Amino acid sequence: MRKNYADQFPQQKGLIYLNHAAVAPWPRQTAEAVKCFAEENVITGAWHYSHWIETEKQLRELACHLINAPSIDDIALIKNTSEGLSIIASGLEWQPGDNIVTSDQEFPSNRIPWQALAERGVELREANLSAEPTPEDALLAQVDEHTRLLTISSVQYASGLRMDLERLGQFCQQRKLLFCVDAIQSLGALDFDCQANHADFVIADGHKWMLGPEGMGIFYCRPEAREKLNLHQFGWHMIEAIGDYNRKDWKIAPSARRFECGSLNMIGIVALKESLSLLLDKVGIACIEQAVLANATYLIEQIQAEPSLQLLSPHSPGRRSGIVTFKRQGADPVVLHRYLMDQGVVCAHRGGGIRFSPHFYTPREGLKQALKLISKLPESAV
Repeated sequence: MRKNYADQFPQQKGLIYLNHAAVAPWPRQTAEAVKCFAEENVITGAWHYSHWIETEKQLRELACHLINAPSIDDIALIKNTSEGLSIIASGLEWQPGDNIVTSDQEFPSNRIPWQALAERGVELREANLSAEPTPEDALLAQVDEHTRLLTISSVQYASGLRMDLERLGQFCQQRKLLFCVDAIQSLGALDFDCQANHADFVIADGHKWMLGPEGMGIFYCRPEAREKLNLHQFGWHMIEAIGDYNRKDWKIAPSARRFECGSLNMIGIVALKESLSLLLDKVGIACIEQAVLANATYLIEQIQAEPSLQLLSPHSPGRRSGIVTFKRQGADPVVLHRYLMDQGVVCAHRGGGIRFSPHFYTPREGLKQALKLISKLPESAV
């Protein structure tokens, strides 16, 4: 990547931020936009409310572009991934004996909403992704005539395993199964095409690779799929004739706005819109993916070259993502994580090891310094 975006990420001196798979820093322009919006609220309140509505529309357009959705009508603005998955879990008409297929490596957001359906007689089947020749084989082996939905993370949060969504989506389309993708570890880092993947639902909070705030996410729902979802929350914002406050009769909005029952998180919309503008309009997802995977590849090669380190992430290029997880021989991962954090290397303890997740703008020098610190691990931490 030729352009240096350091001006957008003026992080504290000595800090090496390798935790975008958890919570990412905001770009400078996002922080400035939020500051301006806050000041506008102080000075003029909602005088320019029409501008807010335009910002909301712009965010839907950017989200539509990000995942290649057919229309902005397919995009709902929600609080987080868990909310979107819960809308699906609570909205579908389940029958006792139905089952849902997922993996044994999912983040709780993509497990708990489905587990909660046990009281309705719905079984959650968790495939062991290492039990078959490929992770996709393991998932598909769990499908039977009672399967209603397959739900999977596009990238596994602990290992960084990148799934073959197109294969899974084609299978679901052929079998007339619903296909749900938790895309929080892909969007903003890797190219994503909901149409090529045949996804019925795509959900992601914005606070990771999209560089947005917590509490602001997107929910894509294919038109045919959203008609299968019963609603359990109602309010002024989810009706067709929005803004006609005196009207007593109403209809549910035909668009994905039906999942937005009331006032939206406007300050979150301002922030996420600004972050996606940087990613999509100024940098470009193709360039971002190239840089993210280049950083991951560098880390993988360095880890594999060091006998004291063991790679826990996939090494195959087609399975790589922005997440690289590893462990140090003889070192307690909890202690190693604490040591790195104390040294200013912001990372995570996941999957039995240390998880690094650098973004497109992360300088290579930062990766070198982080690895050097591990090589200098004091005896007290081993």
